[in-house]
Amino acid sequence: MKRQSSLLLKGAVDVLLQCGQRAGLVLVVAEISEKSMVGQLREVSNKANHAELKLFLEVELGQLEDGDIICYQRLLQIDSSQQCRYPDVPSFLEYVHNRQVVRFRSLEKPKEDEFCLELSKLFNYDDVVERVAAHLGLDDSSKIRLTSHNCYSQQPKPQPIKYRGVEHLSDMLLHYNQTSDILYYEVLDIPLPELQGLKTLKVAFHHATKEEVVIHTIRLPKQSTVGDVINDLKSKVELSHPNAELRLLEVFYHKIYKIFPLNEKIENINDQYWTLRAEEIPEEEKNLGPHDRLIHVYHFMKDTTQNQQVQNFGEPFFLVIHEGETLAEVKVRIQKKLQVPDEEFSKWKFAFLSSVALSIFRTLTLSLVDSRRDVYGAWEQYLGLEHSDNAPKRSYAANQNRHTFEKPVKFTIRKIRQFPPLHQLHQIWVQWDVQHFGKSRRCERKEASNE
Repeated sequence: MKRQSSLLLKGAVDVLLQCGQRAGLVLVVAEISEKSMVGQLREVSNKANHAELKLFLEVELGQLEDGDIICYQRLLQIDSSQQCRYPDVPSFLEYVHNRQVVRFRSLEKPKEDEFCLELSKLFNYDDVVERVAAHLGLDDSSKIRLTSHNCYSQQPKPQPIKYRGVEHLSDMLLHYNQTSDILYYEVLDIPLPELQGLKTLKVAFHHATKEEVVIHTIRLPKQSTVGDVINDLKSKVELSHPNAELRLLEVFYHKIYKIFPLNEKIENINDQYWTLRAEEIPEEEKNLGPHDRLIHVYHFMKDTTQNQQVQNFGEPFFLVIHEGETLAEVKVRIQKKLQVPDEEFSKWKFAFLSSVALSIFRTLTLSLVDSRRDVYGAWEQYLGLEHSDNAPKRSYAANQNRHTFEKPVKFTIRKIRQFPPLHQLHQIWVQWDVQHFGKSRRCERKEASNE
């Protein structure tokens, strides 16, 4: 039996108010014409009386079934349509389908929502930054830099979004298989396209005689060298004397991993996870004798709650050891260098640490740990200063180690032994575990004697 009528759901769309609403149910004859349907809709809709209507159907007119939706709107005058962002039902429904409320946070305050904007997932890069700039009252939207949200760490991603580097807002909010509603923003002092042509480095300058550490932002063309960075830094810092020479170090988890050569290109230097430190080169390091040694000195303490694991902290440094120098003499120089009061320094212990062992010095003669003059890279052995960590923890700057805090590196102590004289060292294979970001890494190193 042929069905004679259908029960339809009608929706009224007010494009001037940019809203839609369910207007009720209407019973229509299955084979009704569009003109007749408009008449019925006028009768049941007070707002549409005597108005010319335009219908929008989900399916072809001859295929209407119970529950199908008919949307209608009054035809707008030209002036009215120009005032509407979405002048007809299809554009309005597309807006409803793709609209996305985005929470924006300042990159300097990554835990606080600063404002929200209703945007479309189909907006391109320019659309998004223009609306952010308009909200902030900024004339030049190219000075806005955005950073996506890491859904797993609940922090900004390490790398910001490049200028026009994504196609749509939906791409900005996507993190693997999850979608976020958070974006971080920065207001730059120069346009982002210009900034991307430069390499920006955050360098922590350690003054030779002052305790304060100042973070400097260095911007240079990507093909510049470390020597160019040092020359630029010299114009911004106060040196102990006019002829002082600077060096650039790579520090990670309170250990020195690298001294940069002056001719190294800066394009591939990463300051997101590694700390770049600049300091004056002491005069005694420039004139090393044939039997002098330059060693690494790190602060550490033992964690009694975790199987006596060694935790490094504080600022690492180099120290020149002279031939025949005793540990007592070295202690005097270290105390003077660090300006530690006598009462506190008397509690400090000195030890030789390697990847597999910790050896407390029990004699006044300081055996030289390593004979290498090359300090290009991290050493597995170092002179350790054991004492409590009384310095407050500090957070890094926004672009350096983004939104992380200092955490100690933990070395597992395989055994504790008295430090032997250097001539008794022989070739041994050592295995060591380094806990880094919660992951274990096992390597094998060969330690050769220097007889």
